[in-house]
Amino acid sequence: MNTFLWLILPYVALTSFALGHVWRYRHDQFGWTTRSSQMYESRLLQIGSPLFHFGLLAVIAGHVGGLAVPKSWTQALGISDHAYHYLAVIPGTLAGIAVITGLVILLYRRITVSAVRKATTKGDIFMYAVFIFTVLTGMVNTVWENIVAGGYDYRETVSPWFRSVFMLSPDPDLMIGIPVSFQLHAIAALVLFTIWPYTRLVHVFSAPLGYLFRPYVVYRSKDVAKRGSSPYDRAWETANSRH
Repeated sequence: MNTFLWLILPYVALTSFALGHVWRYRHDQFGWTTRSSQMYESRLLQIGSPLFHFGLLAVIAGHVGGLAVPKSWTQALGISDHAYHYLAVIPGTLAGIAVITGLVILLYRRITVSAVRKATTKGDIFMYAVFIFTVLTGMVNTVWENIVAGGYDYRETVSPWFRSVFMLSPDPDLMIGIPVSFQLHAIAALVLFTIWPYTRLVHVFSAPLGYLFRPYVVYRSKDVAKRGSSPYDRAWETANSRH
């Protein structure tokens, strides 16, 4: 079981994540969307969505720093384990609270607004269940294990295992004997990455960065009375052609 969970499953998740996005893009470009429901309800969305997304960005940044940066690097910078503990736990707790608050608002909206509820698929429900479990186990790790239970140095076990997977020299023994909440959180995250390309989560890779570089879209009214032209003139007629 340890071999499957900490050696096989990580590469299954990474393979599904990479190839699944390629498959989805080639065969379902029109479905590459969040299936926005803003038209059905916007008040709760305007509150819950920023809390959820900005909190999640902070959580991801914290995970990248905690898992990808070796402990020896922070120590070389003069950051003690005690100081790192506070730098990780306090912002991580606040970010987690923002994610959970936003998620509760969005789920309440999805359940109580009839049109949004009807637009929810079985795949959405499964994705939400896995995502919620991932978030909750993450909060248990941050709040319970690191604050209430006295702290657990995951940088001695989970972080080296994470890096070993990407270095193609996995060491599953590092995950044996760690707190159950950390194991459940890692498993939930691997399952989430496995199903990611086949859910609405693909919209993460559809950020409209092109809007930052495209030229402005200029809108001009058609003054038919002054120009004496037909109301069926070409809407895309350039300004220069009118002079």
